[in-house]
Amino acid sequence: MARYIGPKVKLSRRVGSPIEDNPKHTSKRALVFPGMHGYRGRRLRDYGIRLNEKRKLRYHYGVLEKQFRRYLDTASHMKGNTGEMLLRLLERRLDNALRRAGLARTIWAARQIVAHGHVLVNGRKTDRPSCSMDVGDVITIKPKLHKLIRENMESKAGHDVPGWMEFNPSELQIKILAHPVSDQIPFDVNPNLIIEFYR
Repeated sequence: MARYIGPKVKLSRRVGSPIEDNPKHTSKRALVFPGMHGYRGRRLRDYGIRLNEKRKLRYHYGVLEKQFRRYLDTASHMKGNTGEMLLRLLERRLDNALRRAGLARTIWAARQIVAHGHVLVNGRKTDRPSCSMDVGDVITIKPKLHKLIRENMESKAGHDVPGWMEFNPSELQIKILAHPVSDQIPFDVNPNLIIEFYR
């Protein structure tokens, strides 16, 4: 299972915007342009702007290039706007569903919870973070991890669960109610620029 294991805040610095809703990523210091002297008046050209948008989306969902291209290819064969379909496919990933429900602090923590076999989807153990959720799916957490999950939830007090899922905090259970739409995705990215990058 290929994954990025390098420094995470460096990714936010590279794209110039926080890829995770976390004080480490949102602080002013984290968003200073990399290098000894920081920003030197460099201006991105059209290619650079589109590359940056693609990187933002990839880093936000913790997906490598090969997998991202597969998602893009799948989205291009679906009915509707390719950019919207791409966002919908990425948002429906299992690790992302855990993050959106507030059970994990970051996408990398959510990925680890899934990969270690602590998650059940419709009563069956699933250890694939990329597993796609469908309407009616029920996600539950194994009892031995409940203490850690509740600590994560306390650290993210006031977290809003998106409308496309229903979260039961007493049983730590998530039910997928609908497919997510772009208005329900709390991350600012322009998917049309990403589609243009690959054309």
